[in-house]
Amino acid sequence: MTQIHVHAQPGDVAPAVLLPGDPNRARHIAQTYLDGAREYTSHRQLLGFTGTYRGVPVSVQTTGMGCPSAAIVAEELARLGARTLIRVGTLGGATPRVAPADLVIATAAVPNDGTTRQLLGGAPYAPAADFDVVHAAVAAARTLEVPHHVGLVMTEDAFYASTPEHARTWASRGVLGFEMEASAIFLVAAMHGIRAGCLTACSNDIGDPQLVAPDVLAGGVDRMVRVALEAVVTLHGADSVTDRAAGPMSG
Repeated sequence: MTQIHVHAQPGDVAPAVLLPGDPNRARHIAQTYLDGAREYTSHRQLLGFTGTYRGVPVSVQTTGMGCPSAAIVAEELARLGARTLIRVGTLGGATPRVAPADLVIATAAVPNDGTTRQLLGGAPYAPAADFDVVHAAVAAARTLEVPHHVGLVMTEDAFYASTPEHARTWASRGVLGFEMEASAIFLVAAMHGIRAGCLTACSNDIGDPQLVAPDVLAGGVDRMVRVALEAVVTLHGADSVTDRAAGPMSG
């Protein structure tokens, strides 16, 4: 049956799904990078598309902004059969060493949001990316020679609440930047026993209220998406090998 928000049927969604927040970015990814992309949902402007990249089935599904929407979408994708969720979005840099348009590959997310708190009943928890997704993304970034950083991000609800002082405090604790969906996606994926990751392009330094120039950010987004797609190809290949190794045993 179709889901309440992601109006799709089992089989519409590929095992691997890229998760941009912006519906326009979802459409751009589908039209630019995927072969044979078809739209399977536009309900609530949560645009979703499925196609192939280098022969591997891939979906692109809009999450909207923030953890409440992202958690709903991740939950419904898991119910529809998705097995790998990779957020592809932007973040504000917590430290000047994360340059504009740099790629940040999250290993975990500090959950400074209300959605994970409610899902966990307030219990302490460390939402983390799946190791295989991180490993595949780092390998892809190195192969493609994409400048990147690997480490912690912080997920927050209030976009305009962050200050330079707040950013530098958390940078001193290892946080590379701030975004709005990763912690919920990591948690929901863990609750369903599926993989999740988060790749983001740096849109600005928290100390600078201006976003980077559109062409610079577009270049960063392009590199991020290509890294994510190459990671999906790597994961698909590894899964295929595992499936063959665990094939039916002779009696």
